[in-house]
Amino acid sequence: MARRFFVGGNWKMNGNKESLEQLITTLNTASLDDQTEVVCAAPSIYLDFARSLLDPRIGVSAQNCYKVAKGAFTGEISPAMIKDCGADWVILGHSERRHVFGESDDLIGQKVAHALESDLSVIACIGEKLEEREAGTTEEVVYTQTQVIAENVNDWGKVVLAYEPVWAIGTGKTATPEQAQEVHEKLRAWFRANVSDDVADSLRIIYGGSVTGANCRELASQGDVDGFLVGGASLKPEFVDIINARV
Repeated sequence: MARRFFVGGNWKMNGNKESLEQLITTLNTASLDDQTEVVCAAPSIYLDFARSLLDPRIGVSAQNCYKVAKGAFTGEISPAMIKDCGADWVILGHSERRHVFGESDDLIGQKVAHALESDLSVIACIGEKLEEREAGTTEEVVYTQTQVIAENVNDWGKVVLAYEPVWAIGTGKTATPEQAQEVHEKLRAWFRANVSDDVADSLRIIYGGSVTGANCRELASQGDVDGFLVGGASLKPEFVDIINARV
C-alpha cells in the first residue's frame, strides 16, 4: 500500500507575527511536492493567524491539547478550540511534553482518545532518551509508549506516528538512516503483531530529530520512513527542501 509522504513542521515556542508571516509567504509561494502532505504546528496563540494566511493545501496543527472539551483548566486548550480556529491536527506526546512538563503515558493516551473523539487528527510522538538507547532498551521504551497510544485509537486513518529519538532533538545529532529505518521497521512489525496487517501497512511512521535539508533525502529513501516531523529547520527556507525530499 502506498503511504502518502507526510512532513510536519513543529514551530515550537518560536516566532512572532512578522517572522511567521515571512515564513508563511515562503511556503505559499514555493513549489511543493503535491504528493506530500504538509502540516505546520503553530503556537496556540497563532493558530488562527497561521490558518488565515497559509495556503489551504498546507494543514495547521496545534502543538498540544487537553483531554476534555472545556472547564477550569487554566492555560490549557481543547480540541474543540483548535477546530474552532480552523486547525485539523494536534501533536501529542512530544518528548518536550513528556520530559520537560512531566506528561505521563496515561495522560498522553487520554489526550489522544479525546482528540480523536473530537475529530482532530493526531501526530503521536514516541522515542527513547540517550541513556535508554545506550542501555539497549529502545524497543522496550517505544513499544510501551506505542501500546498506550494504540489502546486509545479507534481510527488509525487519523493518526501519524512520529518516532523521535530524544537524543537527536535539537542536538544536531541525527539517527543514521539505518538507525531510523531499523526502529521504524520494528514498529511496523509491532503493529502487525498487535493491531492488524492493514494498520501496519497503512500507518505513516515519520522520523523526527534534527532533520535538515542536507540529510532529508537519504532518510526519506528508507522504506519505512514515511516522512518527517521537523523542528528548527521548519522555521527556515530549507523546510521547502525537506518537503520535497522525495522529488
